[in-house]
Amino acid sequence: MTPFKLQILTPDKLFFDGETDNVIVRTTVGDKGILARHEEYVAALPIGKLKVRINGNFRTAAVSEGTVKVSKEKTVILVQSCEWADEIDLDRANAAKQRAEERMKALQKEDKEYLIAEYKLKRAINRIETGNTK
Repeated sequence: MTPFKLQILTPDKLFFDGETDNVIVRTTVGDKGILARHEEYVAALPIGKLKVRINGNFRTAAVSEGTVKVSKEKTVILVQSCEWADEIDLDRANAAKQRAEERMKALQKEDKEYLIAEYKLKRAINRIETGNTK
């Protein structure tokens, strides 16, 4: 397959900057595979998984909301957070899940803080599920 340039950025770092020949992202309307010479494309990314083929093998990462932009020059993925599956601290993720669940029990669904706890719960579950796919 033909390689293309991929950048994955979070607010605090350049997570990945290199070549790949295949990226699979979960968009708000389903999974999208990206290969070299893909049509120009922009999509929103929810909390989910990302797969990048590096040196012939796929690496999976947990991502938190963002966007993907495909152009002729490169593909750029901008996300709030990104962690490779094999680098996820499952104990930390499980603790975050438990804290979010406890917080949600203490709040009313109409509370703004409830929505924040719900977001943190979804993120923790995604990290756990992704981390268990090592």
